[in-house]
Amino acid sequence: MPNPPVGQVVPNAPAPLVEPGPATDLGSTVGARGSTTSAGGNLMTYTVVEGDTFFDIAQRFDVPVQQFLHMNPSVPGLGEDIYINQVINLDWTTKR
Repeated sequence: MPNPPVGQVVPNAPAPLVEPGPATDLGSTVGARGSTTSAGGNLMTYTVVEGDTFFDIAQRFDVPVQQFLHMNPSVPGLGEDIYINQVINLDWTTKR
């Protein structure tokens, strides 16, 4: 049986542009259970707790990992090296 037809595929097409924007807390999950601070209704920081991962924190706040890394240039190892009580920036207008 032949495969069904697929739409026009463009290899190596550029990724869609992701506009930076404010973090949105989607709720505590495994890998992102820490607390946040806010100012004026905007999320500002997140404090890492045991078991957190940078990827899960980015997902909790609905921020693409690349944008999250850009917002947090002080986080070493592409986000692999975070530690308990480290403060992560959630304010997309600043870098930390």
